[in-house]
Amino acid sequence: MDELTIEATVENIPTAADFVDKKLEQLDCPVKYQRQIDIAVDELLSNIVSYAYRPEIGPATVRVEVQQDPIAVVVTFIDHGVPYDPLAADDPDITLPADERDPGGLGILLVKNSMDDISYTYENGQNILSIKKNLS
Repeated sequence: MDELTIEATVENIPTAADFVDKKLEQLDCPVKYQRQIDIAVDELLSNIVSYAYRPEIGPATVRVEVQQDPIAVVVTFIDHGVPYDPLAADDPDITLPADERDPGGLGILLVKNSMDDISYTYENGQNILSIKKNLS
């Protein structure tokens, strides 16, 4: 398991994304899956930056774990911000025209649809969101 803790700012999102990418490259992760994981990392960190600590800034930890049999990557995001379960909200109705939809939710929907598993817990004052992508 590898872990990186950064200040949850827009400027630090590329640092965290590079951290995840280096681990994926070590695994010879297929490009398609790497792109899906990259989009998920960007979306989830953007949500932490935008909502977890406002108006303050706090830490965000990104943890990368590799599971075997079948081989999979689990990326976990941990923050100490306001408790929020993005999985509890209803998915946006993408059948409606954009101007008739309620704002928000498209990023999480994209993450849900591109990952093999996603989970959320709130423990010990921490939001813990994990995404899993099977690589085989």
